[in-house]
Amino acid sequence: MAPTEILAEQHFVVLSELLEKLGIAAALLTSSVKEQQKQEIITKINRGELQIILGTHALIEEDVVFKKLGLAVIDEQHRFGVMQRAALVNKGIQPDFLVLSATPIPRTIALTLYGDLDISTLREKPPLRGEVMTKIVAEKEKSNVFQFINKELEKRRQVFIICPVIERSEKLELKSVNEVYQEIISVFPHFSVGVIHGRLKTNERVKIMDDFRRGTLHILVATTVIEVGVDIPNATVMLIEHPERFGLAQLHQLRGRIGRGAEKSYCFLLLNRFVAPETYERLTFFEKNNDGFALAQKDIKLRGPGEILGKRQHGLPDFRIGDIEDDRDLLFLARDDAFELVRRDPDMTLPQHHPVRKKLDYLLEREELLRIG
Repeated sequence: MAPTEILAEQHFVVLSELLEKLGIAAALLTSSVKEQQKQEIITKINRGELQIILGTHALIEEDVVFKKLGLAVIDEQHRFGVMQRAALVNKGIQPDFLVLSATPIPRTIALTLYGDLDISTLREKPPLRGEVMTKIVAEKEKSNVFQFINKELEKRRQVFIICPVIERSEKLELKSVNEVYQEIISVFPHFSVGVIHGRLKTNERVKIMDDFRRGTLHILVATTVIEVGVDIPNATVMLIEHPERFGLAQLHQLRGRIGRGAEKSYCFLLLNRFVAPETYERLTFFEKNNDGFALAQKDIKLRGPGEILGKRQHGLPDFRIGDIEDDRDLLFLARDDAFELVRRDPDMTLPQHHPVRKKLDYLLEREELLRIG
């Protein structure tokens, strides 16, 4: 399950080439699939005639019933709510469960510290990936940034420009996609510029992304609709307007759209106003760090790990004592003690373990959320 149709389709295209050679039946299920075809796919899922199904939130609709779900994989897990992830897993009887993200949300980090989820860390970049440099720039430096972008465009490279809103709001005073689009076409008249956001129809978004992927468009002005599922190796520059409006995880995901080719790439964070010291500290940390896990650890300090046995993705943890970051070593010791206790008395039947059993009975009522991550 992927959060966007663009990403689900991308996965399907890549996997189809491999699966076809192996004789494995697969299908793609999204909201854009025509109704007749959708019902045919759902029927095949119900009968177990498809071995791999890729899709979006369409996979967790009520009429999608898996004959025997053995493995649930969720890509870009931070884009789904806890209950949405639970809905997919509950389509089967205790299926294996794999969640993927380039930027782990704080709640998941908390679970891996003292829960029973295993974690695998991929520290190495895929081969032939270029370095990404990040720099905070002030509004007065904008003309220099545009000159740099022009040089990259002359090298036949491509550029993303990210805006936080589609339309201008008098209250927020943020530059909108439409405003920036008009500015960019006037600054770069010799290059083709496209604009993409969530209010466009699916077929319009697909065409724009295809044009950008083929190089017909040189600059793409966009909202966070391109946050995931966009793989343009030729894109080497990203300019983010109002970066203070984005969280660390979202900034990291956006920056991940560049540096996908062998060439060095550049991400500019354009500040056009004064920001609070803590906001500037957060952006400075992002500027100096490309490691998703380092960013997630910073995120956990800034906004807390979220409920351990609940639905909130962030906020203060439900601990009476202890701190997820400062008491990490103590939490690891407590987790080791817990596993040892279960090994010696799996059913908690010994008299000295009755208080533990009582607490476990309470927690078991909410165990599903703990398992989901």
